[in-house]
Amino acid sequence: MIKMVKITRLFGTPWCSDCKVSKSFLADHRIDYKYIDISENEEAAKFVESINDGKRKVPTIEFSDGTFLVEPSNVELAKKLDIISRPSKPSYEVLIIGSGPAGLTCAIYTAREGLDTVVIEKSALGGRMNFTDRIENYPGFPEGIDGIDLAAKFTKQSERFDVELLKATEATKIEREGDIFAVKTSHGDTIKAKTVVIATGSKYRTLGTEGETTLLGYKIHFCAVCDGPFYKDKKVLVMGGGNSALEESLFLARFASEVMVAEIMDDLTATKTIQEQVAQEPKIKTFTSYEIKEYIVGEKKKLEGVRFFDRANNKQVTLKPDGVFLLVGLKPNTEITEGVVEMDQRGFIKTDEKLMTNIPGIFAIGDCRSKSTQQVASAVGEGAIVVFKIREHLKNH
Repeated sequence: MIKMVKITRLFGTPWCSDCKVSKSFLADHRIDYKYIDISENEEAAKFVESINDGKRKVPTIEFSDGTFLVEPSNVELAKKLDIISRPSKPSYEVLIIGSGPAGLTCAIYTAREGLDTVVIEKSALGGRMNFTDRIENYPGFPEGIDGIDLAAKFTKQSERFDVELLKATEATKIEREGDIFAVKTSHGDTIKAKTVVIATGSKYRTLGTEGETTLLGYKIHFCAVCDGPFYKDKKVLVMGGGNSALEESLFLARFASEVMVAEIMDDLTATKTIQEQVAQEPKIKTFTSYEIKEYIVGEKKKLEGVRFFDRANNKQVTLKPDGVFLLVGLKPNTEITEGVVEMDQRGFIKTDEKLMTNIPGIFAIGDCRSKSTQQVASAVGEGAIVVFKIREHLKNH
């Protein structure tokens, strides 16, 4: 049941991926509210700043009890509105934690084979695809496809095969009971399963640089799609030289007057094709052998500059962007598996050639798995391959 508390206003922008996720979640549950675009309403923008210590954080959601949620997860929204997603049965043959391309592909295949399947997702169905502006290298879409649209297609197909999707539900603990696993959820349920598939993906990594914590979410961002338009005709700095960093740089060049790319290595690590595209964009300047030392923070959290050590020329350098996009790799979402399965030094889950962990019956696929390629296509491949290993395990147990 939904409590008396209701949403009065949702402040957002047209380009904000988090806003789209929240709006989609609210639409799924038939919840009414007033939407206000702060990019078109300066008074509303100032109101959002007053709520968020001078930051234009969206979505900012106002409730009838006078409280606010800022950039909430679906789990937080569900709790606030008392929308609880409960499992329809106490046990399943396959329980999948995470609904990115790997998790949903696995669910589609297991459900097609007649295996009882449940998927637990704490955020948006489709995973990190929802926060990717354009996916250009996924087969079948020669013109590319918006990440949020591809996520919706994956979700729709899983629903077609009657996969049970526990939305806005977080898996909080995995326990082993003989050959059966018990997974506890944020709603207090315990779901038992013969096999568990970890497909929890990854999140953006931070560097711990001086000044970073102060500026995170204000002048330091992780999502060019979400925050790039705020820097129209301004200078931005992208930290990182891999595929994601350079792809985001190309996107930022649509808005910014100048895009500076700083990479600590002696060479950029992105693919040749992407590097060639960047080289052809006059707004983008690349700097290699740049070791970040400090974010220079002025009064009222103003970003005064970013200090580097230029190793190639053995000198200190200060760049002066208006904002920074931190794209220096990914950190796995594997907190739930700590002390349960074996992981590598970076926290990614180790598996054998069958995509099984050191615990029989627990599998790992996608970006959370050690040595994964962090690509949608490979995640889909792992989601399909693991089904045959699951079937083999179930047959022998």
